[in-house]
Amino acid sequence: MTNPALQTSAGDEARTVDPPSAAELEALLRGASDVLPSGRLVEQLSAGRALRVKFGVDPTSPDIHLGHTVVLNRLRMFQELGHTVVLIIGDQTARVGDPSGRSELRPQLEPAEIEANTLTYTDQAFRVLDRDRTELRYNSEWLAMGSEGFIDLMRRFTVARLLERDDFARRIERAEPISMLELLYPIMQGYDSVAVRSDVELGGSDQKFNLLFGRTVQESFGMPPQSIMTLPILPGTDGVRKMSKSYGNYVGVTDPPGEIFGRLMSIPDEVMGTYYELLLGEALDPGAHPAVAKRALARRITDRFAGPGEGERAEATFDRVHRDGAVPDDVETFPIGPRDGEVHLPAVLAAAFGLSRSEARRGLGSGAVRLDGEPLDGGRLDVPAGELDGRVIRFGKRRQARLEAH
Repeated sequence: MTNPALQTSAGDEARTVDPPSAAELEALLRGASDVLPSGRLVEQLSAGRALRVKFGVDPTSPDIHLGHTVVLNRLRMFQELGHTVVLIIGDQTARVGDPSGRSELRPQLEPAEIEANTLTYTDQAFRVLDRDRTELRYNSEWLAMGSEGFIDLMRRFTVARLLERDDFARRIERAEPISMLELLYPIMQGYDSVAVRSDVELGGSDQKFNLLFGRTVQESFGMPPQSIMTLPILPGTDGVRKMSKSYGNYVGVTDPPGEIFGRLMSIPDEVMGTYYELLLGEALDPGAHPAVAKRALARRITDRFAGPGEGERAEATFDRVHRDGAVPDDVETFPIGPRDGEVHLPAVLAAAFGLSRSEARRGLGSGAVRLDGEPLDGGRLDVPAGELDGRVIRFGKRRQARLEAH
């Protein structure tokens, strides 16, 4: 089985870098869930050869949130030590669906959706990664193989080996289906490591099986197996489930400064230590007052992704709105149509705040929607536009817009 992608790494294999200092090594390994095999990564780093550090991501959504940046920040540390990050966009594996942490088959994405997600994802990833030290690849380069190559790849592995993963074992116990595509996924992701000659692969702790299986695939091709590093999963702003856009508990790296600051101010005190460790790379001062520590975290993260000084400005706006009840000066205006017309409130909320109409209806029913500070009647969904013109509508604690009819 031949693969032209295998010839891409000669430059890295010949390039030398300085071994990390003790402090740099400590920072690089800090807080990792697993670094396997034990001691191997330290040996690789001490050898003074530039490493190819792989990170693969399936573009199943368009936006990056703070949970994604946990791994991206660690990749940036490898880059600052002189190593090359190989960022693999799984445009082919996204069509299969990663079973990690799943209790059911992921919905299959359309090619156009994958392509659109890829464009925004890569642009946002380079807010963290050094573009000049990143090799950007798409796994359709090698996974869109003919039947001969596919058969050669699949014959190397057994179903029993694939069923060792915990996700599958739980689903078998519950008599839940496992598709053939899901069985193929770790083989395909593992072959990515062969194609780019990965020395090290990083991922979240839920990716441990896939990353270890990449070593198995490399060995089957007579290649030195990669080291792996897994990192903890960042809890969402609810403090319970992992950060995910589908759960609504995320902070996007391209969100407006006020959104970033406000959402971080909503995290429970008990997960603040995890946020400090995973996002700032430092321990939370046990003597710090929780409110003070949370504001410092929110300011620093807002500055990081929105720009220097934005955290302080967002904090001032947050205080005016949430402590003093004021409407921020820069509240956005949202057009709602002719003054003599009628508007459907769930549609307005969905369009103005990026919600689904069902989310908007639930918000109206629960009293989460206010007009100039007064709760809206959840049973009144259609309202004259003239009645809303010039007034500020708020959804929850942070989302608000000034409505404008014409």
